[in-house]
Amino acid sequence: MNSKVLLPFYVLSTLAVTSSCMGTPSAPAGTTGTRIIQPGAPGEMAQAFDTAELDAIRGLEYSEADVRFMRGMIPHHGQALDMTAMVPARATTDGFSGLALRMQISQRDEIRLMERWLAEREEKIPATNAHRMMMAGDMALMPGMLNAGQMEQLTSATGREFERLFLEFMIMHHEGALTMVQTLFNSSGAGQESLIFKFASDVDADQTIEILRMRRMLEER
Repeated sequence: MNSKVLLPFYVLSTLAVTSSCMGTPSAPAGTTGTRIIQPGAPGEMAQAFDTAELDAIRGLEYSEADVRFMRGMIPHHGQALDMTAMVPARATTDGFSGLALRMQISQRDEIRLMERWLAEREEKIPATNAHRMMMAGDMALMPGMLNAGQMEQLTSATGREFERLFLEFMIMHHEGALTMVQTLFNSSGAGQESLIFKFASDVDADQTIEILRMRRMLEER
């Protein structure tokens, strides 16, 4: 990740950021950002901030690259949900099912966060299943997304063969998400707004960890 992007936001690494769709208190009236809770020193109260207020203080605004990232990541996550939805009827182990369930929950929550971010900025929100139209037509797929033939291959598989294909395809899918994050941070003026920075950084960290876990599962097969 570009160190020039990380430096101004070093302080954010000490903050706990969560979306209001995941149960955090809503922002005060007149603001549209997500709440940030900064733990206080021993014996001191925690402080709550609003990302919109912080960005206004810093003079930060979102960019077209930020919008493209959020719009592209929604159908990208949507395809991952289609993949994880196949697992209960095809997986052979509880561990494999647990991996898929964790992915399903986290990516659903992230889709809601992205939809809210776009709605608050009055930007067009793509359908979660837009990837199906991409595969059916001539639209370009996001990095790492499965094409129609690969999805059919996964759909037709069962048991251990399904699990092998799922892991291989989901690793490819996650690597595509990492490429999208890198493209965002390499774009001039992008990834600076507090919520965009935190969300993209979390995607990078979480999916890197899941890639390592899935590679180990492949090696053990």
